[in-house]
Amino acid sequence: MDRLSNTVRPYAWGSTTAIPELLGVAPTDEPQAEMWMGAHPGAPSRADRGHGAGEQPLHEIIAADPEAELGAATVEKFGPRLPFLLKLLAAGSPLSLQVHPDLAQAKEGYADEERRGVPLEAPERNYKDANHKPELICALTPFDGLCGFRDPDAAADLLAGLDVDSLKPYVDLLHAHPHEAALREVLTAVLAADPAGMAATVAEAAAAAERLGGPYTPYVSIAHHYPGDPGVIAALLLNHVQLQPGEALFLGAGVPHAYLNGLGVEIMANSDNVLRCGLTPKHVDVPELLRIVRFETTEPAVLRPEASATGEELYETPTDEFRLSRYLLAPGAAPRDLTAPTPQILLCTAGSPRANDLALTPGGSVFVAAGEKAELSGDGTVFRATVVV
Repeated sequence: MDRLSNTVRPYAWGSTTAIPELLGVAPTDEPQAEMWMGAHPGAPSRADRGHGAGEQPLHEIIAADPEAELGAATVEKFGPRLPFLLKLLAAGSPLSLQVHPDLAQAKEGYADEERRGVPLEAPERNYKDANHKPELICALTPFDGLCGFRDPDAAADLLAGLDVDSLKPYVDLLHAHPHEAALREVLTAVLAADPAGMAATVAEAAAAAERLGGPYTPYVSIAHHYPGDPGVIAALLLNHVQLQPGEALFLGAGVPHAYLNGLGVEIMANSDNVLRCGLTPKHVDVPELLRIVRFETTEPAVLRPEASATGEELYETPTDEFRLSRYLLAPGAAPRDLTAPTPQILLCTAGSPRANDLALTPGGSVFVAAGEKAELSGDGTVFRATVVV
């Protein structure tokens, strides 16, 4: 079992206080958006195996002996790499509105861009790899986000309530078509609109939202951070979701979403494939986006952990690249045996538990190689990330 040293990413949308408060350290007044735990080469965790080499990146440790670190079944199913990335995510302002491709779309898109010679770091590149990126966010504090399309009639009512003349054609479109066609046509029109005209529409809509309050309140902050961005109008087409601590949201392929505010534990398949719909200065590839988005109207499925006799509380999802659960440990309770034939990362978010003989504090994490003994004791909350084989 290896204690991990992890990198905090300073993205501009990050909270300046949430991660420092969890870690029990002083804030730096700079945004601290995400703390990464895993073997992503962009910011890998580091571990000291005690051989005089000091801390080594986790992806290099795994690459040296994948079967020993990940287990034969994991390597056979996912290849010689850790299939997931675990994060602490702290949103102080809205993230970009985005979707992720499914596995077939990712493979096809990556192969096409490779064939066309689009540089991997080019701003117009959509596919950084050939993998999909399902993800799960579990709230540690009250957490706001956008997820999936509203019913078109409900979206039309929300837009109509702003009483902005330039939004009225979208209202009519949402009422006049079958659901999927309506949403596709409106999103296409919003993203393809004349930038100057759309900026004026966004400004007028933001002023109306601030005046009206109520269901429009989340969009005031969005418009404040992204003035003139067509994603502000696109966001009104989506469900507003409010998670309470312990609740989670699974985001599958093609589902438009954005996180607005709060601290959570996020886990995802190890991929960088993101297609953006707005709320960003980055490239928005509208034709490719429209190929990926699923124009379905569904209520977001808020997940609550399912308890078991072993004390593990599982967040059930349809993906195999990751499996997230948590343990609520009580003082004096019997130790929990977590030994498994798959790789694990254990993350403490509260209390003072122990993983084997390692004392953990909030924000502390360990990597457990496949088959290695792993036992939890003490008191506190520990999230367990592994895979399904």
